[in-house]
Amino acid sequence: MKNELDGRKLFAGLCEFVAGAATIEAVPAGELPEIAFVGRSNVGKSSLINALTGRHALARVSHTPGATKQINFFRLGEKCALVDLPGYGYARASKTLTAEWQRLIFAYLRGRATLARTLLLIDSRRGIMPADRDAMSLLDQAAVSFSGVLTKIDELTAEEQSRTRAACEKELSTRTAAYPQLFATSARNAAGLEELRDHVAALAEAWGDRL
Repeated sequence: MKNELDGRKLFAGLCEFVAGAATIEAVPAGELPEIAFVGRSNVGKSSLINALTGRHALARVSHTPGATKQINFFRLGEKCALVDLPGYGYARASKTLTAEWQRLIFAYLRGRATLARTLLLIDSRRGIMPADRDAMSLLDQAAVSFSGVLTKIDELTAEEQSRTRAACEKELSTRTAAYPQLFATSARNAAGLEELRDHVAALAEAWGDRL
């Protein structure tokens, strides 16, 4: 049965940039349920947000890993907010900068009362990597609910997609904070986007029912 709050209609509505925060003190007060996008540098977070909203430049897309150094907030109508977090695990960034970014990311994830769900993006070409496991462990410890989202699925053959999905589902099933559904997406050919939009819409609707 389809949710009353339809994902396609939700993402077709007004979506606007609200604020960017380079420190935890600069993070704006939360008014709506938030869906956070987190993952390794260059995993495709900004591309996925742009594809979900049907906008080419809502979230800044960079081909330079580690380029995004702040948390960006986007308001999706009056229903929810999308949060684009800086990428983690970029080896060429200085250790000091890397530590600062990760403190910012995880301080937000641990302490955000309006965080409805974290979408943990995983590059389907590489599968779950050590930095992803570190992020999952933190989410487990903080009891922050997250969903696994495979990106760039169009770059795999059907057999590779099946194998990668099975391996990721198996590992995610061992995580206490993981939602029991893995999404496989492509910003390039729109694979899996409708399913993910509906997931976000269901979260926004469930949050509204709590108020």
